[in-house]
Amino acid sequence: MTIEISLDGAIAENEVVELYRANDWSSADKPAQLMAALRNSDTLVTVRIGGRLVGLGNAISDGHLVVYYPHLLVHPDYQGRGIGRRIIEAMQSRYAGFHQQMLTADGDAVGFYESVGFQRAGSTAPMWIYAGMDH
Repeated sequence: MTIEISLDGAIAENEVVELYRANDWSSADKPAQLMAALRNSDTLVTVRIGGRLVGLGNAISDGHLVVYYPHLLVHPDYQGRGIGRRIIEAMQSRYAGFHQQMLTADGDAVGFYESVGFQRAGSTAPMWIYAGMDH
């Protein structure tokens, strides 16, 4: 089985929506906006196994000091195989020297992000205006 990791890889709406639905992410209900967001990211990492999209992550950045990682998803059938870790490594190949790398993690994802070097942000509190029903 060959794992193919691509920075700024091509994606199709149907495969992206399937990945987001498999993870119960509400952004799958807004496919046009989701695709525009992913395609306009500073960086988009895709992971394919046998041609199937099994994971992706994206980054939004000012290009110099700050990067935010809004999405990192791995299809539930492929979780626990190091795919998420490889997505983070691909992101780190671009943003390792940045002053601030940020993301929002909840639930089981907190432990994963801690295992790849992220720390809780001191006494800061996550805040948002959010229209979704998931995380």
